Amino acid sequence: MMICYTGLTKLKTKPFVYQNVLLARDSGTLEQLKELSSKRKAIEDSINDNSSVTEAVAREMSGGLTSRCEQDILKLEQYLPLLENLVHNIDIRFKNHQQIVSWISHLKIRWTSVLASSSIFHLKGPKFHQVNDIHFELGMTLFLYGAMLRDRAFEVLSSDLVLSATLFRKAGGVYDYLAKEVPIFITRDDDKIPETVPNVSLIMSLVCLADAQAVTARKSEENGNSGSLLAKLHYGITEFLSEAIEMYHAIIKDKTEISSRLLDYMMSCKSLHELKCYKHFAESLKNEGKFGFAIGVLSRELLKAKKNGAKDEKWRLVLRQVMDECNVVLKKYEHENEFVWHEKVPGKYDLPLAQGVKIVTLISYQPQKCEKLFDFKL
Repeated sequence: MMICYTGLTKLKTKPFVYQNVLLARDSGTLEQLKELSSKRKAIEDSINDNSSVTEAVAREMSGGLTSRCEQDILKLEQYLPLLENLVHNIDIRFKNHQQIVSWISHLKIRWTSVLASSSIFHLKGPKFHQVNDIHFELGMTLFLYGAMLRDRAFEVLSSDLVLSATLFRKAGGVYDYLAKEVPIFITRDDDKIPETVPNVSLIMSLVCLADAQAVTARKSEENGNSGSLLAKLHYGITEFLSEAIEMYHAIIKDKTEISSRLLDYMMSCKSLHELKCYKHFAESLKNEGKFGFAIGVLSRELLKAKKNGAKDEKWRLVLRQVMDECNVVLKKYEHENEFVWHEKVPGKYDLPLAQGVKIVTLISYQPQKCEKLFDFKL
């Protein structure tokens, strides 16, 4: 049972045609620019919901893929190598960023944000942010790619836990690469959006690791592993999330505007996995004959969980279900302790704390640049 944070793929972008803006000096460069425009248009049409292609044709064009999410991932994987190569060519041609901005200013790269603190949608439609930097195009495309991988991970969660965890780890690797390897230069404050801030991508990377470990814990539960191990796995998830939450608060202090829903998601997930951790931890304490400690830790965590109410109704329902399960276990332990063991329940300061283990790692994103040279008219 997991809490799902959807909506990160709802980015929108304004179309542009590379060859109409970047003037080619030779036919080879022109063909590459046309291919870039064609691959980008396929993504534009999909995320902007402008595509006139039927489901059957889309399936045929993607080699038989039936999932819309998988089809979009394929489009991104076809576009990204071409875009990475273009960025590489531009970077080696100019000495500094200002020269790039001056030369490419008429490209008009425009994207919306899904993590901005204000609503994405206004009376006149979504708000587009324009940044005249080819790195902005690469950054937003990578952010979308990571979000698509996350959506696909949730999509296969009920049928293939191993694949789901792998996709979360891949998404985490994409966000980590975005944070560390793609410098996006924002010259105007009103164009600064969370998706361009490195620490936001690092938060997303940590969230993906937490999700991947949550899937791993679920697989471990299905395999019938011990309560002690399961407690450590779930507490490891809370450690990933604690690090991400701390980074979120640092971003807020730095006056970066970012949606509070992301924080609510991380807090809700942390509360959920703390409950799951201590449910298994209490079980291991009970198996050791420590009924008083088992009752104490469950009571403490249930009280804590009641104070951390999620704002999203679906998330509240998931939390409530786990709380109900813990209450059933607690009553069972209390009943058995009352009639059989008669152990004293320690005070909250005398109760043991769980220990965590983090076993999942990122799958590093390796850009697949096509090694082709561009020759522009400057």
